[in-house]
Amino acid sequence: MAEKKKNRKIGRFFRSVTAELKKVAWPNRKEVTTYTVVVLVTVLSVALLISVFDSVLSLILSQTLKLQ
Repeated sequence: MAEKKKNRKIGRFFRSVTAELKKVAWPNRKEVTTYTVVVLVTVLSVALLISVFDSVLSLILSQTLKLQ
């Protein structure tokens, strides 16, 4: 008896998941490409910015340590 109830709950869960997935507005190929490019450019920009800050701070620290 408990097994049937469990199977019904599992079936209801998967039907509900399927219904929710049908409501999702999936992006088309052009949107995916655009979003991917935006993410890559953003990641590269942040990596470059961090690299510049790291280099500047390393230079300042090495100059400071040489003075002592």
